[in-house]
Amino acid sequence: METTKVKKMLFILSKATIENVYAAFVMANGARMEGIDAEIFFTFFGLEAIQKKKLNDLRVATVGNPAMHIPTMLGGLPGMEALATKMMKKEMEKLDMPPIDEFLEILSASGVKLWGCKLAVDMFHLKEEDLIEDLDGILTIGDFYSKANVEGTQMLFI
Repeated sequence: METTKVKKMLFILSKATIENVYAAFVMANGARMEGIDAEIFFTFFGLEAIQKKKLNDLRVATVGNPAMHIPTMLGGLPGMEALATKMMKKEMEKLDMPPIDEFLEILSASGVKLWGCKLAVDMFHLKEEDLIEDLDGILTIGDFYSKANVEGTQMLFI
């Protein structure tokens, strides 16, 4: 039985919580380190990860996040989100994880293509100048899907 080696990873990032953003960034970076092409498509609230004014203020989702192991009511208390975010950032610093803006630069420099979703950009009334300089462009979903037309391509929705 023949197996096809993964040649390209396409990530769709739809939520800009710290845990989702770092998951996509770490996996895309890992792909590049293994010689696999990687691209990230930022759509809907995932666009906050590439908005200059918002990318360094992303937070941990404390409400409705079963991995937090706290009741939803407690997660919604004032200050819980800020506390969880501070704790996670502290742990990531111990592991030498770069902040979001630095990580985006690292990804771009390593060859990861970064794409904004045209529909979401239009829906949120964003302009290109609102987004990071390292962005490779703004695509329709059809344009992004056409990038999957390569044998050995895998797509992940985060």
